[in-house]
Amino acid sequence: MSEKIKEILVEYKSKPNKDLVVALDFLSKEFDETKKLVIELTKKLDKVESTYNKILKEYESRQSI
Repeated sequence: MSEKIKEILVEYKSKPNKDLVVALDFLSKEFDETKKLVIELTKKLDKVESTYNKILKEYESRQSI
């Protein structure tokens, strides 16, 4: 994050509209990128959980033999 963006985010009340548009564009991109990462990580977590459960089930079935 650039110093200009940081300054706009802190002092937004006194910044002109063109600076607010810059901040809004930055925040919109940050939101979209973060959302994408959260979705990817959620899918990965689901896959890890599913694999863990399959392995655990197999392990437990072997314990009762």
